Amino acid sequence: MLSLAQARALHLAAQGLLQPPAQAATLADVAACIQRMALLQIDTIHVVSRSPYLVLHSRLGDYPRNWLEDSLANAQVFETWAHEACFAPMDDLHLHRAYNRQARQHWGLAKAEQSHLAQRPHLDKLLQHVRSNGPVKSSDFERVEGAASPWWGWKDEKRWLEALFAKGELMIARRENFHRVYDLSERVAPQLLSYAAEADLSVEALNSHWAERAVAALGITQARWVHDYFRTKPRFKDADLDALVDAGTVLRVAVDGWDLPGYVHRQNAALLQQAQAGALQATHTALLSPFDPVVWDRERALALFDFDYRLECYTPEEKRVHGYFVLPILWRGELIGRLDAKAHRAEAVFEVRALHVQPGLVWSEAQIADVAQAIQRSATWHGTPKVRITRTQPAKLAVPLRRALKNLKSMGVDQ
Repeated sequence: MLSLAQARALHLAAQGLLQPPAQAATLADVAACIQRMALLQIDTIHVVSRSPYLVLHSRLGDYPRNWLEDSLANAQVFETWAHEACFAPMDDLHLHRAYNRQARQHWGLAKAEQSHLAQRPHLDKLLQHVRSNGPVKSSDFERVEGAASPWWGWKDEKRWLEALFAKGELMIARRENFHRVYDLSERVAPQLLSYAAEADLSVEALNSHWAERAVAALGITQARWVHDYFRTKPRFKDADLDALVDAGTVLRVAVDGWDLPGYVHRQNAALLQQAQAGALQATHTALLSPFDPVVWDRERALALFDFDYRLECYTPEEKRVHGYFVLPILWRGELIGRLDAKAHRAEAVFEVRALHVQPGLVWSEAQIADVAQAIQRSATWHGTPKVRITRTQPAKLAVPLRRALKNLKSMGVDQ
């Protein structure tokens, strides 16, 4: 039997969020972090940093953002449709390609198939252009006046490039200012030329593999949360994991307060023992991305952390409760609030437009001090070291939070 706090600690340990990094990050840590999570979701909103950079910062601490692009250009990671658009470890390339071709249900892949069926001559012409002239960006092609497609307003070439990418004929060779650079898959990943085994992988075998990877990445999970990590179909039931349990690959455990069993991958058996012994101590405080694996499954975040999180950036402004791009606040194993932030880069100001404490909580002095440090760390890393607290809920939190930030500044923490 695990307590809920022990289950949380196990989950955060597997995700790399239990304790702050012990040393300064290196380039190799970026790929290792993505390997640990199995996926790093991509999103383009950048009122602060784009989501993948935030996810890495919460785990690695300060690091140069270009390291993510370097890891892509060095073929340590690649881009694929998975949970959504994601970076994934290069070791999983053939598995993602096989699953996307055989089983994945996603609008990006569906749109690509439509383009393949209806406009294959255009795709072939563009593919030949890349083969003859080398990697391309969407911006290399001029938009024909009035020719924007209904697919996100993309011009035809962008739509065709994305279709070829989704079909696996092109890959993302690198990014320039976060814009995709497309090239032939065999040039980006030459190993594809000699690897034909992906054609022999059954959907059943792939589902089993992704179930294993999801359980391992999550640390501990219920069966019903497993499918969402890689967006596989259908949703798992406990019986669907019996074979993995019988093989000893996955361990079935009980968690206090859960009506259903939890599951732990055998690679996390040592963490499970430490959790049971109360030896996993959560000491890390960080601002999480809205697209962090810890919170991207609303049901799981509610069950594990009693944290009801809904992304509101796609909600009309007048209907938002907490803000546009709201960052969950992790404090020593708990999610204790959320803040809506904006980096005003020209003014070097990191604005906390709204900060909401988790309902029913009253922050202690230790929590205020730790959260102030986390905000200042993020602000400094963004190149916007002046923190502006615009609004807090409760309102009386603003004064001690500003005081804690001022104390950090007096100690030179913002430098």
